[in-house]
Amino acid sequence: MKILTLIFLMTLLSSCSSKDWRTASRASAGIATKAKDQKEDIFQVYYARAFSWRGYLGTHPWVAWKLKGEDSYTVAQVTSWNIRRTGSAISVKKDLPDRKWFDNDPTLLYELKGEKARIVIEKTKKVIEEYPHKKIYRLWPGPNSNTFVSHIIRSIEELPLELPANGVGKDYLIADSLLVDSPSNKGYQVSAYGLLGMTVGVEEGLEVNLLGLSFGIDLWRPALKLPFVGRLGFKDKSVTDGQ
Repeated sequence: MKILTLIFLMTLLSSCSSKDWRTASRASAGIATKAKDQKEDIFQVYYARAFSWRGYLGTHPWVAWKLKGEDSYTVAQVTSWNIRRTGSAISVKKDLPDRKWFDNDPTLLYELKGEKARIVIEKTKKVIEEYPHKKIYRLWPGPNSNTFVSHIIRSIEELPLELPANGVGKDYLIADSLLVDSPSNKGYQVSAYGLLGMTVGVEEGLEVNLLGLSFGIDLWRPALKLPFVGRLGFKDKSVTDGQ
């Protein structure tokens, strides 16, 4: 039985890894309002299953925004190949906010509009400028794309949310301290380089990190939080957001 299981997993991973990024879809998923029709400031957080075999293990997140006077969205994210292209892992450019991540449909995790969105946009730009791991990308345990977006969320008090449990690298802390505020800033987190730790918070519930894998429970909107899977239960929604 163990041999059959191993063969199955190897077949699964090899079939997934045969995808060609050059032909994978990067089309809009039709989630975001078109730029010409978006008349007020807007800030969004997305995530999608990672490309190829990595999609079985985790997710890739990004943030997008548009000020009401602009004619297109701006998308900010971290990728390993951007280091090879530009020397920095961070990509900030005008783009469609809701592109498929190489065939994988994105999920809109959070959205703000109006004056609050403008405040978050300005703070996000500053956090991106000061991000300390611009020249580093490690798939495990971080820093990676989940580390980057989690850092943005953690640094801005107007963002009461968290990345999904299968966002490997989200618990890799930027600060040297082992004890920090939770990503939503409504709890606390202990983490040793994203490999071992615990998070307790209003938004996060209880979450334990073992070797970069997150296990937890959300009591407010009942759900289990599991590695590889993400969330099983009610859809996540901010407890304290007034929208």
